[in-house]
Amino acid sequence: MPPAAMTRQGRQPWIALAAAAALVAGAIHVAGAAGLRLATLWLVGGALGFALYQATFGFAGAWRRWLVTGRSGGVRAQMLMLAVAVAVFFPALAAGSVWGQPVRGFVFPAGWEVAIGAFLFGIGMQLGGGCASGTLYASGGGDTRSVLTLLFFVIGMTLGAWDAARWADLPALPPFSLPDRLGLWPALLLHLAVFGTVAWAVARRERRLCGTVEPIVRRPGAALLSGPWPLAWGALALALLNFATLVLAGRPWGITQAFATWGSRAAEALGLADPVFWPYWEDPTRIDLLHRPLVQDATHLMNVGLVLGALLAAALAGRFAPRWRIGAGPAAAAVLGGLLLGYGARMAFGCNISAFFSGVASGSLHGWLWIVAALPGTWLGLRLRPLFGLSAGRPDGEAGDTGAGAPISNPSARITGGSESRPGG
Repeated sequence: MPPAAMTRQGRQPWIALAAAAALVAGAIHVAGAAGLRLATLWLVGGALGFALYQATFGFAGAWRRWLVTGRSGGVRAQMLMLAVAVAVFFPALAAGSVWGQPVRGFVFPAGWEVAIGAFLFGIGMQLGGGCASGTLYASGGGDTRSVLTLLFFVIGMTLGAWDAARWADLPALPPFSLPDRLGLWPALLLHLAVFGTVAWAVARRERRLCGTVEPIVRRPGAALLSGPWPLAWGALALALLNFATLVLAGRPWGITQAFATWGSRAAEALGLADPVFWPYWEDPTRIDLLHRPLVQDATHLMNVGLVLGALLAAALAGRFAPRWRIGAGPAAAAVLGGLLLGYGARMAFGCNISAFFSGVASGSLHGWLWIVAALPGTWLGLRLRPLFGLSAGRPDGEAGDTGAGAPISNPSARITGGSESRPGG
């Protein structure tokens, strides 16, 4: 039995206290250095990490589980999340402001660069064991392989920023907003119909293959602070917290832009490169991020808050139990997967959060292209996993490939098995 499985709820109060203190102290520091708005975004990041961990809500594992076993709870939860998101995003974006705060969506060109990047990202998710949000929350929850994936995710994003000019001239449609083209209510109804159809189709396939359809509204032993949350709780929390990000930051939730900032600053500090001359940073919409104090960077603050929120959740659940022995094959997969995640995210205008979740919530065509291209990459990544000693699919409740302290995907399970059995979004 993995150490995480032997850790009982309530035995990690000091870790929980330290994580909570760090969140509070960080909020106070950010409020004094950069203002109340950014301090609130720091706490929103913490809430996102808490919700992701307690609901074991993810993307990589949800798609893997659906493709391999037919179980569709994670996919249906994503459809619920997107339905709630568009219901609150579309009217706000159409109005142009919320309570006097100007807001804009993530609407970017849809072309070959996005498609190739999302395809690479899909492969990377399955090799690295998670996507952007999942890598952050699993790292905070004690999954040591995810920490390695995260390191190379940052490196891959930095390499993508350095090499951005290579892909700049690929054919692409101009930014295309479905609400702008179709009208607010036709676009909203169309999106809701698509989400409902997908949820119905995957549930029907699950019933045919498995005999039952797993619930997403109920979860045995569910508790608000210690988990495990039903997937529906996580879906609602992520949709509403993304909307809170829109209101506070003026744009939706994103993650990977900060990775490029971290890596580029590190490369400059180590004397490896001068990023200011990279075409990626010559973009006038980005150059300020390279020199702005990190305490003023909302994406950076939310990412760090997310990790601390996941740590708090893991400690309250009694599941923070990192194990440092990874294995050569899984470690190699984490390195390659992280590089593909970072490079692909740079090409695709973001990851599963900023490109897919926030892109679709913004009504952008590129968000739909992202998921269409990421799914074949996910399928290929599944086929590559055995080359690294990772299972293509694992029955619920079995220990994962690393035995780290992230929660497992079985909605009825209470204890953890490792990074490869979690949803790993």
